[in-house]
Amino acid sequence: MRKQPCGCRGTRERVGIQADEPAWWLARLLAVVIVSSLAGLVPASPLSAKVGENSGVTLPAGTVLYLRLETPVSTTSSHLHAAVAARVVRDVPAGEVADHVAIPIGALVKGSIQKLIPTSSPTDRARLTLRFDQLEIPGRPALAIEGHILDVENAREMILPDGTVQGVLASELPLTMLEGALGKLAKTSPSMGGEMQKTAQKNLGKSDTSINYPAGTDFSITLDKPVVLEAPSPATTAAELPAGIAEPVERLLAEAPQRAAGKDGKPGDPLNLIFIGNADQIHQAFEQAGWAEAEKLTGKSVLGTVRAVMGNQGYGTAPVSQLYLYGRAEDMAFQKMLNTFAKRHHLRVWRTPATTADGREIWFGAATHDVGWDIRPGVVSHAIDPEIDQEREKVGADLAATGHVRAERLVARPNPLSEGLTATGATWKTDGRLRVIELKAQ
Repeated sequence: MRKQPCGCRGTRERVGIQADEPAWWLARLLAVVIVSSLAGLVPASPLSAKVGENSGVTLPAGTVLYLRLETPVSTTSSHLHAAVAARVVRDVPAGEVADHVAIPIGALVKGSIQKLIPTSSPTDRARLTLRFDQLEIPGRPALAIEGHILDVENAREMILPDGTVQGVLASELPLTMLEGALGKLAKTSPSMGGEMQKTAQKNLGKSDTSINYPAGTDFSITLDKPVVLEAPSPATTAAELPAGIAEPVERLLAEAPQRAAGKDGKPGDPLNLIFIGNADQIHQAFEQAGWAEAEKLTGKSVLGTVRAVMGNQGYGTAPVSQLYLYGRAEDMAFQKMLNTFAKRHHLRVWRTPATTADGREIWFGAATHDVGWDIRPGVVSHAIDPEIDQEREKVGADLAATGHVRAERLVARPNPLSEGLTATGATWKTDGRLRVIELKAQ
């Protein structure tokens, strides 16, 4: 390989050009240098982009696929070796191929239950193993794959390195401790203890340690071996916003607050989402994506929260604390939960004073992911994942999977934030961008 000039004295000798060589050698070298320099400056031609779109794509081992169960699985009702199916809910990138992806939203992944062990005693954990061996992209031949579960979103169970889901023990549930205390009371005071046991069971239910994942459960798998695809597929949503949206959004961000605030004015969650559409369109998109609207704080919702906490169960419509923007509490709040109140995706949405060029409403959103409990002196709250940009991407992907989204794009704002604290003192960090989600007009 010919060495390139280094820009220092003696360059001609370094590249193998002698002083007595013909001048055409120098001309040839200069031509090579000029062409090489321009290659990084000139945009790829349509021909080269077309070739990229029609060439194969290789996904290496370790590639993550985000899926949504279509087949419910349970250690109490499923059967060993039963078939399991799930849909891809996030486009899998195809490198630098513009407007195309390796695996599109909606592709089907199939597998089976390889291990199914129900709970047999209070000291035994339920276990479930799913293996996936087939990928079906619409309009393409089915492909053989090998993949195992990496994570089940918002699950109370642990995922072992081999992908096995390991259940919780009865002793790990707060409700079990309450049941034990009431049982002891019933022995010493049968009338009082027995009545309290009935009341607790009626209002709080009974502890359950089985593994139950309904259809709609979000999870991810990792590929154990590379997969070669014959060609990329078109992206699910457009990556460009029309000027009638981009320009009003840019003006809005120039003056808009960067964060919501608590009722006392203390800074809260940073704004990381923008929705273009009306309230009905937003509701429909989130409902179809499997998100539930949060209930208002009432006696009934408080009891539901207590039940979920005590049993380490899910409560998909649980109320959320209020945050304020433009002098008012959120207009809407949505969340997605599975089988534990300790973990949930959730966001709040506020209508802004701005509209698009054609009069559509513009809304701000603030999304974070609760991943456990934050218990400190003066604080009893959910702990959030500090990487809040991941939650921004989760919301965008979930809505794109519904088919209600026309375009999505990340936008920057002046003087973006990079890190901070929530209203309860939890840390977070971000690249400061917001994801603009344009919903399709009805």
